[in-house]
Amino acid sequence: MVIVLILSFVIAPLSPEIMVEFIIGAVLVIIGMAFFSLGAEVSMTPMGERVGGSLVKTKKLWFIIGTGFILGIIITISEPDLQVLAQQVPSVPNMVLILSVAAGVGIFLAVALMRILFGFALAPLLIVFYVIIFLLAMLVPGDFLAVAFDSGGVTTGPMTVPFIMALGVGISSIRNDRHAEDDSFGLVALCSIGPILAVLLLSLIYQTEGCFSPERSGSIANSVEVGQLFLGAIPEYIKEIGVSLLPITVFFGLFQIFSLKLERRTLSKILIGLVYTYIGLVLFLTGANVGFIPAGNALGTVLASLPYAWILVPLGMLIGYFIVKAEPAVYVLMKQVEELTDGAISGRAMQISLSIGVAASVGLSMIRVLKGISILWFLIPGYAIALGLTFLVPKIFTAIAFDSGGVASGPMTATFLLPLAQGACIAVGGDVVRDAFGVVAMVAMTPLITIQILGVLYVKKEAQSAGRTPGMEYQTDMMELFAEYGDDEIIEF
Repeated sequence: MVIVLILSFVIAPLSPEIMVEFIIGAVLVIIGMAFFSLGAEVSMTPMGERVGGSLVKTKKLWFIIGTGFILGIIITISEPDLQVLAQQVPSVPNMVLILSVAAGVGIFLAVALMRILFGFALAPLLIVFYVIIFLLAMLVPGDFLAVAFDSGGVTTGPMTVPFIMALGVGISSIRNDRHAEDDSFGLVALCSIGPILAVLLLSLIYQTEGCFSPERSGSIANSVEVGQLFLGAIPEYIKEIGVSLLPITVFFGLFQIFSLKLERRTLSKILIGLVYTYIGLVLFLTGANVGFIPAGNALGTVLASLPYAWILVPLGMLIGYFIVKAEPAVYVLMKQVEELTDGAISGRAMQISLSIGVAASVGLSMIRVLKGISILWFLIPGYAIALGLTFLVPKIFTAIAFDSGGVASGPMTATFLLPLAQGACIAVGGDVVRDAFGVVAMVAMTPLITIQILGVLYVKKEAQSAGRTPGMEYQTDMMELFAEYGDDEIIEF
């Protein structure tokens, strides 16, 4: 908020109506994030863990894989951002695209569950699937390429990430080996591949052409009309989020009836958490879509029209650094990483790494917008570096890094950074579909590198710690105890 306000008062003047929409939208986003974070912690995460634990207790592989496939389809169809993706590909019927993407997520969620159960390494799977993706990308029309890669980040949004990640924890809990916790990560990473492959394959079947028509609310004359703009949008999101949460709730209800049989107090807590999640997502998406999209579009247009349009690059990086902190699912990932690693990987270190990665990706995206460079010139070397780093870091860092890519590219990216790039692209006379789209894909790529670099530093630090004199810290502690208490008291203790 502060960055946009400073820019609007100094070098990028925005109309009063857009400013008012942005401020109201930001307030709704803040309140919505508070409700969502609380709701995800007390409902979505416990639901996913209990369903995962219940699945493995059946000890029926076909049932686990089949349920994973169905669950992947259900949660993908329920993801609100998928409707946005469907509208960007007009040559493909909406239902065909939605069902294809949902099937892709379902297949890869089943693959991810099998990987956890059998302990397969994540890195080789990622290398094989991304090689296939880039080979297909060579055959895809340029107008379709960026949208296809964007789909991977769009479909792993705030609705699906908490449930999928918790499902991995529940499934891995049956294993007692030392890699079980490491393998609980990686579900989001594999589920992000399904949509990309599905959309790329559709582009080979349908003759697709890029299409983009910027959305903008009509002119606002007074404060009453501003209120009507937001109040008119809320019922739409109440219905949308209700339809989104219903399949997951019904799915959990069936498990509760036939398998879980949780006590009333636990079940009540989860239901209350679902209400918080519902309220939070309605407020968050209303604020982001109504308040942020016009502001991002207008800001990009004004900045790109300046004589020094290059300023888009550093300003974009600055906005990217802070905007990842506003992604709801990022906090879910950070909390789970801290809990499962007992604080060995701190949430603060993860957040800084994610912020640096997103800042770099937005800067590169602005260069793409200004120069019209193909997205493949960034994605191919970027993923080559990310996949190369998998050989240098512990397994858990690879899994967390590839999960974080899908988590970081959430609704804030779609509602502010993408409109920012679109507005800038229109101002410089570029091709919006080729040059502006792809921001989500870029945001999903760079955290793969920065989190794994964090892993390299972690390994180096561990090696340095191992070089200290064994027992030195223990000896110092014992000397302090003897000095304070004396022999008899310590022996008794």
